[in-house]
Amino acid sequence: MPPPPELLRTPDDRFAGLPDWPWAPRYLDDLPGFEGIRVHRVDEAGRAGAPTALLLHGNPAWGYLYRRMIPVFRAAGLRVVVPDLIGFGRSDKPADAAFHRFSTHRDVLLRLIERLDLHDVLLVVQDWGGLLGLTLPMAMPERFTRLLAMNTMLPVGEVTEGFLQWRDYCNRTPDQAVGRLLARGRPTLSLAEQAAYDAPYPEARHKVAFAAFANMVPDTPHAEGADIGRQAARFFAQDWSGQSLLAIGQRDPVLGEPVMRRLMTMIRGCPEPLLIPEAGHFVQEWGEPVARAALERFRLV
Repeated sequence: MPPPPELLRTPDDRFAGLPDWPWAPRYLDDLPGFEGIRVHRVDEAGRAGAPTALLLHGNPAWGYLYRRMIPVFRAAGLRVVVPDLIGFGRSDKPADAAFHRFSTHRDVLLRLIERLDLHDVLLVVQDWGGLLGLTLPMAMPERFTRLLAMNTMLPVGEVTEGFLQWRDYCNRTPDQAVGRLLARGRPTLSLAEQAAYDAPYPEARHKVAFAAFANMVPDTPHAEGADIGRQAARFFAQDWSGQSLLAIGQRDPVLGEPVMRRLMTMIRGCPEPLLIPEAGHFVQEWGEPVARAALERFRLV
């Protein structure tokens, strides 16, 4: 058995007083196969018998990205679960980039879903939340009933030139400022909101996952994760029986409309997407109307 990874843990006081983020932290540190690694989530109860919204973030964000969507789903009575991927947010951060593998993070999510016994799941994904999250329903199809996907893709072993430029930037910038990155796409983001995005990462060594995830994207047909992605594509094309909605931030140069329209063709029964002309990659910053549109599409209001 390999030695346990060295884990960094962001001090709790870094998360005090974040704007529009009243949710109590909840932790697990005993997921099977990942014992001792603390995984954080927001987990807000819904009304009895209501669906669960499982909201998965990407790189280099954390659950805070969903602060505009959580209240909408809660108001509709849904249970809302928002985990931070290992390496991000309030979850533990392995100091060694070698910890971060596609199979590792996928397994964490599978074990988390089992541990929380999530059913009737509305899967909400963006960026890496989709690269990982879109491979989950085929493994446990009885648990998933709805999909809301924003600016993401299936990891089938193909990438765009825009992604290669982003990966190069991540590798050249080990201490990138998350808040400033988000503000480039949403200029109205306040300084306090920018600071909230930066809160989990007090030093560069807390940001190992940023470049690791960029390098983890399957970029050839034989890369780790690509075969799982192709299996997921076949599942969505042939076996997916749930409802779907895509929301596209049209100002995203990496995972924008061309990529998302291709994803639409891969999902059985997927309707025309919701287009958000003013939104870039981080669509959740425009999340309130997106969440409302999803609830209407899925007849949950």
